[in-house]
Order: sequence, then C-alpha cells, then structure tokens
Amino acid sequence: QVQFVESGGGLVQPGGSLRLSCAASGSLFSIYALGWYRHCPGKQRELVATITIGGITNYADSVKGRFTISRTNAKNTMYLQMNSLKPDDTAVYYCNEFHSNWVAYDYWGQGTQVTVSS
Repeated sequence: QVQFVESGGGLVQPGGSLRLSCAASGSLFSIYALGWYRHCPGKQRELVATITIGGITNYADSVKGRFTISRTNAKNTMYLQMNSLKPDDTAVYYCNEFHSNWVAYDYWGQGTQVTVSS
C-alpha cells in the first residue's frame, strides 16, 4: 500500500503563507490523481485541491486563487503552496490518492496542523 507523510504545517498570522509537502512511498504506478484534503474543526473532511498524472489541477472555490498544488514528475512528492491564509483555513491537512470514491478511504495519515490566528 502507498503511504503518505505530510509536513510543513504551523502557526501563521492571517495573510501569511505556508508550503505543505507530501512524501509518498510504495508503488505509485496505479495512481491516476493525487489530492490535498483538510479537516476543519467541527466539519467533515473536504477536498481542497487535486492534480492528475497529466498535471491538470482543480481547486475548491474556497481556496482558488490562493492555493497552488504541484508535484514532482515522479509523483513521489506533492506540494500545496498556501498564500493569503485566513482563519477559516485552520485545519489538519492531509494528502492522499484522489478518485470519485475518496470519501470511502479507510486510511489517512497523521496530517499536518495549520493554524491561522492573530
């Protein structure tokens, strides 16, 4: 099974920036797309951004224009550049595979905590 390890979170002030990293290990040959997710306090886990093997990206409306998803050519590392951060961005951020049935995933890593506060 593929494992994902997130890093790069921290405490930042509103308007600040962070860059999250996702390191993947295991066999990635069958993965068509990757995604960043977040779990905000009191809410369900949500999809933040996706990137396909061909480099096509999509973003949630709440982060579009502020966040940028990218990956290495080998797909073993993925990034989420987060700019103009808002308190509503506070969440635990996760990376994982992406497909239409992602809500059924039974494996999530530890995630990385992002806290946006003055």
